[in-house]
Amino acid sequence: MVPQDYPRVIIEAVEPQIDGGHFPVKRVVGEKLAVSADIYKEGHDKLAALLKVRPVGTATWQESPLQPGDNDRWHGEFTVTSIGRWEYTIEAYAERYLSWVDEIGKKNVPGAQLTSELLEGLAILKKSAALAQGEDRSRMQSIIAAIESALAAGEQQGAVDLGIGSVMHEMMAKYPDRSEGYQLVPALSVMVNRPITRFAAWYEFFPRSQGTVPYRHGTLQDSIRRLPAIKAMGFDVIYLPPIHPIGYAYRKGKNNSLVAEPGDVGSPWAIGNEHGGHMGLEPKLGTWADWDEFAATCRELGIEIALDYVMNCSPDHPYVAEHPDWFFHRPDGSIKYAENPPKKYQDVYPLNFGTADRTGLWQEMLKIFLFWVSKGVTTFRVDNPHTKPVPFWEWVIAEVHREHPEVIFLAEAFTKPKMMRLLAKVGFAQSYTYFTWRNSKYELTEYVSELTCGPMKEYFTGNFFANTPDILPPILQHGGRPAFIMRAVLAATLSTVYGIYSGYELCENAALPGKEEYLDSEKYEIKVRDWLAPGNIVDIITRINQIRHESAALQIYNDVLFIATTNPQILAYAKMTDDRSDVILCVVNLDPHHKQAALLDIPLDAFGIAADEQYQAHDLLSDERYRWQGPTAYVELGPPSKMAHIIKIRRW
Repeated sequence: MVPQDYPRVIIEAVEPQIDGGHFPVKRVVGEKLAVSADIYKEGHDKLAALLKVRPVGTATWQESPLQPGDNDRWHGEFTVTSIGRWEYTIEAYAERYLSWVDEIGKKNVPGAQLTSELLEGLAILKKSAALAQGEDRSRMQSIIAAIESALAAGEQQGAVDLGIGSVMHEMMAKYPDRSEGYQLVPALSVMVNRPITRFAAWYEFFPRSQGTVPYRHGTLQDSIRRLPAIKAMGFDVIYLPPIHPIGYAYRKGKNNSLVAEPGDVGSPWAIGNEHGGHMGLEPKLGTWADWDEFAATCRELGIEIALDYVMNCSPDHPYVAEHPDWFFHRPDGSIKYAENPPKKYQDVYPLNFGTADRTGLWQEMLKIFLFWVSKGVTTFRVDNPHTKPVPFWEWVIAEVHREHPEVIFLAEAFTKPKMMRLLAKVGFAQSYTYFTWRNSKYELTEYVSELTCGPMKEYFTGNFFANTPDILPPILQHGGRPAFIMRAVLAATLSTVYGIYSGYELCENAALPGKEEYLDSEKYEIKVRDWLAPGNIVDIITRINQIRHESAALQIYNDVLFIATTNPQILAYAKMTDDRSDVILCVVNLDPHHKQAALLDIPLDAFGIAADEQYQAHDLLSDERYRWQGPTAYVELGPPSKMAHIIKIRRW
């Protein structure tokens, strides 16, 4: 059968799009989205193309012209101005008027008879005039009448001049005939989040450890008193492990021992007892009035609250009695506890998302999210999301965003790369990463380039945690204070989103022998710390965060530019704004034990500096200033304190 209708213009290879448009790309409010596509058509018609964007649910498209580039590649961009889901598409059409102007220009030579061509042009002009409004229509009709009069009088050149003149050019651009065109369907989408999704420093602490008396359970009031010091260090997000009632059955003792001693507080991840479950507050932390005061203090200080969202239940959780079908059962009918071999969590029952009561379980999980949003939580650090069905996350995140598009979801998914990427695609705005285990120059360069320079940059934002309560990486165990400085600089400058777990600023590095775990882990006991203990790096972390907030270049996640060095222990990389008004060069010694030196291959063209031009290298960490010239610079870094440069490139 002969097709009765078909696209008159080809639109293909549209970028960006994720998995053929199945998932949205991501941006934050105020960011631009650059769009490109191959657009072409049979024959020699001139083409025009429009980029059309709108927030989902809005009836009217915002239109802007795409500009042609090489080899039929067209380009445009738009800025997203509000959170929520947006959509964008491309409309392209044969520009009959410009094609006619081009034809007339080629044929209008001495002696040529252009009557037929002018009549064709009049038909094109009249069709657009019918689309015009008010005074514009009158102007176009007046010019059309003048062309007809000139043609009738044999004044061919006068008719041509009127048809291709600037006034008609302006009118035809305003009212083009798009009938010979095509609009890309379905539209592509972009998820727009708040700027703090893309730029933030996270600080994790256990409220029960914020007291000042050894072995005494800390409270939310103690945590309130701790908040100003955390804000003074420059952190934007306070991340709290679970603060719910903790179960008694099979409660873990210190260092994850199977037998708890009297007074052991247990793991916060073993949620639930007679005081409630996931929507309950551990009584030893205080009351709901204390929580409200904590949340209000965070708002006053400009700190956002991230809460651990953990779908674990202690054997004492109300769900166990009320919904036994929500859990996994052994052949003998008993409920299975959680395992991550060789680790065993006898105090935790995982939820079974394959339950026959899927609707009841999913709705309850949504209810938990919405409850804590009502309590002032703006971000959820979701524990092990890769162990739950991905369709659940796609559904529940969409449901939360239906009422609260401002809420941020972070995936704590230390798992296979494809699953980490899929979780980001279905709605997680941030993700934990492998940064914690990337130490060498090659490893860091390869991994950060994958995140910030390839397709992943369109939808995956890596939150670079230097440590967690679960992970004390070997580099921190054995590298001492210099390693803590070095890793803090890397985390804070390679990504725009990074975090530390409390105790990092004290360079705590006592580990269980042969493991990546803390000795005397805070997961199982209360710690009281001296925040001004000798050897702390509070001032360095404060300065790093201050530099981040003052440097526009360090607030750009994408396109880290790695720079060649002559020493594999020296890593150098740059970030810069589009106009190069802010250029930051970071140089880090990856060896916490020895001084290292190297020559840097400075990319003068990328920095906008001439080969013979002198420029200043201002180390924002130390306030030292160097006068450099040419494409090579010498650096020397080493312990105990000078592990990195964060250099602002200044032109004289």
